Amino acid sequence: MEESNRQKKIASVLQSDLANVLQNMLREAGQLGIIISVSKVGVTTDLSIAKVYVSVFPADKAEVIVAELNKLKPNIKHQIAQLTKHQLRKMPNLSFYNDDSLEYIENIDKAVKGEENPLKNPDLLPKRKKS
Repeated sequence: MEESNRQKKIASVLQSDLANVLQNMLREAGQLGIIISVSKVGVTTDLSIAKVYVSVFPADKAEVIVAELNKLKPNIKHQIAQLTKHQLRKMPNLSFYNDDSLEYIENIDKAVKGEENPLKNPDLLPKRKKS
């Protein structure tokens, strides 16, 4: 089912505000050398849940960062609610997921440019995890 204009609009507002809040949280925590970008936000039809997909660089810290974000959900939700109080009547619950699409593309790129052939050795490209 396609997203409604309302869902798209709310997702866009949340994506922008979440990116700013997450960058500020990293800066305040003194985490240098880590970049978080909010790659996609999907909002359910009843506007009660927002799935937030984040890309983390370096990728080896992604799982830890996403787990930490899920622990800090109430704090993040409160900060976003303060920013969007004139735009949203009810703030959706947030769920954070790791967006590993860039890492997946990079692995394909390496396999294509490299000596090893992923068609002959399918173990070179791990199967993508469904979120």
